[in-house]
Order: sequence, then structure tokens, then C-alpha cells
Amino acid sequence: MLSQLLPSRRDFPADDPIFALNTEAQNRAAKGESIINATVGALLDDNGQMVILDTVMELWRELSPKEIAPYAPISGDPAYLTAMVQRYWPELSQFGTGCATPGGSGALALSVRNFLEPGEAVLTLAPYWGPYDTIAQEYGAHVESFPIPEPGHAIDALTFMAKARGILEKQGRLLIWLNDPCHNPTGRSTSPAGRAAIMEALRELCHLGPITLLLDLAYLEYTANPAVVMAALQDYARFAVEGLVLVGASLSVSKTLTLYGARSGALVFPWTSDASLQAALSMSCRGIFSNSPRAPQSLVVRLAKDGKAQARLADEHRHWSEKLTARAMALSDALRMEKLPGVPWQGGFFVTLSAENPKAVAEKLKTRGVFVVPLPNGLRVGLCGLRVQDVPAFALAYRESL
Repeated sequence: MLSQLLPSRRDFPADDPIFALNTEAQNRAAKGESIINATVGALLDDNGQMVILDTVMELWRELSPKEIAPYAPISGDPAYLTAMVQRYWPELSQFGTGCATPGGSGALALSVRNFLEPGEAVLTLAPYWGPYDTIAQEYGAHVESFPIPEPGHAIDALTFMAKARGILEKQGRLLIWLNDPCHNPTGRSTSPAGRAAIMEALRELCHLGPITLLLDLAYLEYTANPAVVMAALQDYARFAVEGLVLVGASLSVSKTLTLYGARSGALVFPWTSDASLQAALSMSCRGIFSNSPRAPQSLVVRLAKDGKAQARLADEHRHWSEKLTARAMALSDALRMEKLPGVPWQGGFFVTLSAENPKAVAEKLKTRGVFVVPLPNGLRVGLCGLRVQDVPAFALAYRESL
């Protein structure tokens, strides 16, 4: 091991655990094994091929050299930021305060850099996307969590209040990453009562110190009920306008537009125009990655101006949402056939199955050619890559592995 490498930067795993599992599954499939790979975080069709939205690729091919090659502004093209915000809050005329980032991950990273000191905690729902830990740790922070409620129940307001209060009293500030609606990895969304409980708790706690509520919005286009998603977004907007809590959003084109490799996203605070916040975000962009890619920003701006393309894209999102819904229903039916609980799914790419010892169950599943991602309290299953025809075999292997 190189002595030049800081001691604190040694002994990391060679690859991201999720990508490592995916690679192992692909290698075994390449050798001719029958493999069910439910680790993938990208949308696949029923032949196992990555879905690339036709509308998006048509717009990509139309981009001119000047829409691709030049640097974008350090904080991102304002028209891009406005278009990203208006996808979810069309009533807003501008993006407020914000910056373009390398995907949603870049937005989360900048939030830690600007709203927490080293050693402090970010609060989120559990279970949560594993890289949350990595993103926080890279800035000297860590993740604390409160449990997502059981299906049909609201968030435990007392537990949330106690957790948030404890962090506020300890560090004098609070940053919350709220992956809602269409939560990764459970596929569920908070109920109206659950959102109301969170907001009321934050109203009561804001006198203890500054609170930032960052909505991590990655999967909203893929939902069984778009009206439920829009209702949630409007609830958050009304809360943001109160001004007691700084409300922002981490946005991305990765899943929305199937442009995973374009690495384009945004950190936005649509309900404030604070100059000091804008300056801080710009400084972070310059100091960490400078400019985000120009081409995906140009594409989003083109899309915002093309009503016909928006309609075609909405049709594609509807089609794949129906596919995901069918996969979720098939999985629930197959699990019940094995005398196991079904899975409530409302949106996104994943569901979470219970397991008392997730790592042990995941290892047993691997011996049966089934790959899932073990979490601290369950197994993440990628509906986005799980074919309906593989669901019965998956459910049987899961039951036999418990």
C-alpha cells in the first residue's frame, strides 16, 4: 500500500458494493448460467436491454456543436435550472436559487458541503440508498435515520420529532434528505398524514436552529399514480412558501430521461432568491467540479420548448410506469403463492423484501442464481430489471433462502 495515501483513505472496497454485485451477476450470466439480476439501478426491458427513451435520443441527435462543446456557466444554464424546476412545479416562473450538478449525487454532496460542518449528521428515512453513507462521509458527515412506516400507516411523529430534536440540540442545525415520493429502496411514498406530521414537527422545531429539507427526487416519472406524486409536490411547495424551513430539491436527468451517463442534475431552492446561498453554491461548483456538462442542459432546454416532444415523452413514461406496475403486481402475486407477504409499490425502480439476516439471505440467493442488494434491514429488489417471466422463480428462491 502506498505510504503517500492518507491513513484515513485506505482499506476501502475496490468497487461500489452494488456495482460489484451487478458485475458478478453479469459474469456468471456470460458463462451460461441462468441468472436473475435484480441489483440493476437502470430500467431494462423484458429482453434485459437498457431502456433508452426514444424522444430523448431524438432531441440528443438534434443538438448542435455549440449546444455540446462550450463550457456551461459555473452554476449552470439558468434556462436549464428553470426547466428542471418547472417539470415538478410548473407554476413557478424561475428556479430561485440553485446550480447544475453532476447528477443527483452531486446535488446531495453540495448540500452536505454547504449545510453541515464536519462531524455533523444528515437525517433521512430508513432504509435508504446505500451511497448516502458514502456521500456524507466524503465531507466528514454521517447519516442518521428514522424508519419509514409500515404500509398503510403514517410516519411515527413522536419518533421523528425526537430524532430531529436530538440532532438540532446537538449541532444547532438540521439537514434532512427526504427521498419522497417514490422512495428508494421501498417503492413507497409518505401518506398525506405522514407529510403533514413531518411538516408540523419542523414548524415546532425551527426555533432551535436552521433547518434545510432537501427533497431527493429521482423516480417521480415512474409511478402507479401520477396524481399522488403531484399532490405530494404541491404539499411541499405550500410548506416551502411559509419560509420557516429552507426547502430545496435534488434533481436528476438520469432516470427521468434515461441519461445516466450524461451526469446531469441540479440542486435547487425554488422558493428563495438568497444571494449568499447562490454565491456559496457557485463557489462549491468551482471548487469541486467547475462546470457540469453542457449537452444535457441544452437537451433539457430544448425539451422545455417542444410541446410535442413533451407529450411523446409523457407517453413513454406512462408505458414504462405500466410495465413497472405489472412487475410489482406479478411479484406480489408470486410471493403470496409462496405464502409470503406481497410488496406495496407506488413508484420508483425498487421494492424492499424483509429478511432477518439480509447478507446471509442474499448469499443463499446467489447460490440459486438470484442477485439482490442486501440492506441493513432487508433486501433491495430492482423491479426496473426484473422480468415478469422470472418472478415465480425469484419468489421460490427467496422463500427457500429465508
